[in-house]
Amino acid sequence: MISVSDLTPAELAALLHFHADAGVDWLLEEQPVDRFVEFEAMRAARRGSQATQPRAESTAPAARPQADRRQAAKPAAPQPAPPRAAPAIPDEQAVEQARFAAESARSLGELKTAIEAFNGCNLKNSARSTIFASGTQEGRIMVIGPMPSADDDREGAPFAGRAGQLLDRMLAAIGLRRDEILLTNVIPWRPPGNRAPSPPEIEICRPFIERQIALAEPKAVLLLGNFTARHFFGGAETIHGLRGQWREIDILGRTVPAMASLHPQELLTAPINKRLAWNDLLAFKNYITAEILG
Repeated sequence: MISVSDLTPAELAALLHFHADAGVDWLLEEQPVDRFVEFEAMRAARRGSQATQPRAESTAPAARPQADRRQAAKPAAPQPAPPRAAPAIPDEQAVEQARFAAESARSLGELKTAIEAFNGCNLKNSARSTIFASGTQEGRIMVIGPMPSADDDREGAPFAGRAGQLLDRMLAAIGLRRDEILLTNVIPWRPPGNRAPSPPEIEICRPFIERQIALAEPKAVLLLGNFTARHFFGGAETIHGLRGQWREIDILGRTVPAMASLHPQELLTAPINKRLAWNDLLAFKNYITAEILG
C-alpha cells in the first residue's frame, strides 16, 4: 500500500484534485461517524413529515365549500351569444329566386353576373369557381356538358383538363374550334366529390341553363353525357339509347334541335366507344353544314 509520505508534492496535488472531482469533501474526521445510523435517522424524519402532511390538508375541505359558495354567489359574467347560422333557403323559394334572376338577365354577360351573385344553391358553397359559358354565341352552335369537373373548377372554365383536350380534337375533326362555338354546363358549380347533383339542386340550376340557351339562340345543340341527355330529353335511358338522334328540346317556349353523344371523359374511360362518338360527330357536322354553315 502506498503511504502518503511516499508521494511527491505534485502527486499529492493530483490526488487531491482527483478526490475533489469525485465529490470528496474531506479525507479524515476527528470523530468517527456511523453513516448507517445517520441514514436511518434521515429516513425516520422523512416518514414523520409525510405523516403530518394529510393533517395539514384535512382542513382544506372544510374551507373549500365556503369559497365555493362565495364563488357561486357571484353573478356569472354574461357570455356572448353564439353567431347564428344563415337560414337555409327552402328549395321552392330558391328555385323562384333562380328563375327571377335568370329572367332578369337580358344578355349572357348579365346572366353571368346574376349566377355569380346567386347564393341559393348549396353547391356554390363547396365549389371554387362558378363555371359559365365560354366561347362565342355568334356561331349559333352550343355544346353542353353535365357539371364542372375538378379541372373545370380549378381553371374556372368548362371542358378543361384531359377531357377538354379530347373535345378540342373531336371538334377539330369536324372543322370546329372552341372559340367558334359556345361551351357550357347544365350545372354551374362542381358538386363535392364529383357526386351527382340532387333533384332540388338540378331544379335550382335549371333556370340558368335554360336562360343561357334562350339568350344564345343556337341553331344546333350537342349534348354530351348521360346526365345532360336525360336532363333535356327526359326518361331513364342511358346515353347509348339516346345518342345519335336529332330531337327537339323546348327551351322557354322555343324549340331547338339537339343531338346527344358521349362525353369526352366517357371516351377516356372506354376508348372503344370513340367510334360511336365519331358517328355522332359526322351526323352533327352534316346537319350544321346544311342548316348553319351552308
